[in-house]
Amino acid sequence: MLEPSIVKDEEVECLIKDVYRLYGYDFSLYSRASFKRRVNRICLIDKFTSFAELRYTILNDPEYLKHFVEEITVNVTEMFRDPYFFKVLREKILPQLGTYPLIRIWVAGCSTGEEAYSMAILLKEANLYHKSLIYGTDINPSVLETARAGVFPLQQMKLYSENYMLSGGKQDFSDYYTANYDSVRFDKSLQEKLILSTHNLVSDSSFNSFQLIICRNVLIYFDKELQERVFNLFDASLENLGYLALGSKETLRFSNLGKFYHQIEDQKIWKKADHS
Repeated sequence: MLEPSIVKDEEVECLIKDVYRLYGYDFSLYSRASFKRRVNRICLIDKFTSFAELRYTILNDPEYLKHFVEEITVNVTEMFRDPYFFKVLREKILPQLGTYPLIRIWVAGCSTGEEAYSMAILLKEANLYHKSLIYGTDINPSVLETARAGVFPLQQMKLYSENYMLSGGKQDFSDYYTANYDSVRFDKSLQEKLILSTHNLVSDSSFNSFQLIICRNVLIYFDKELQERVFNLFDASLENLGYLALGSKETLRFSNLGKFYHQIEDQKIWKKADHS
């Protein structure tokens, strides 16, 4: 079995080229440190004895490629993660969005959907859900299947309930799901305004106009050039006076677009100025 960090830099470059040439997934602008760390992790988990074995499997087994992409792009997520962020959304942002006849929200890099479901609950409690659409996208089709099912481990509900209450939730969190043995299924009504589809932030273009875009803890895996490209995609997709929400280690401050946005409180929420 490979030891940690046994994969060489030149092998990583070779793998990135192979995956793009054969399958069209472009990881060339991902942070090399992050990509290499995840490749090493895959080698350890799947017990490859050499890099050559990993490469052979990726090149010859499209099913394994799906697993590889999932491991490279996986994002740790939870419902109402960073509760104060959701509290600011609840108290400061949603009242502004409520003035629109139709509210369009994009949760980019939504992974298994916990943030999209959290947004659905916020909108329900603000009495705005009936005139909202939530678009959840991810590069990885298999995580979207989990999101579509709306089934999550029961053991996570204690944390999710605590997060929900800290975010200003007023109801009993268990009202939103039905428990069944060791898992829960979230209420189907939370999916009525949820549209889930694959979208590649690296290569795909804007597909709608939004008043709120949430993309948290995704850009930390990209290098500066790719971050700038994604910021331009978000800017093209965001209406004037709309909001862009980023993760705790992500910022617009050093982007070329930074001058067109201002930060809301001390949160990673940025409001787009009217620069039509």
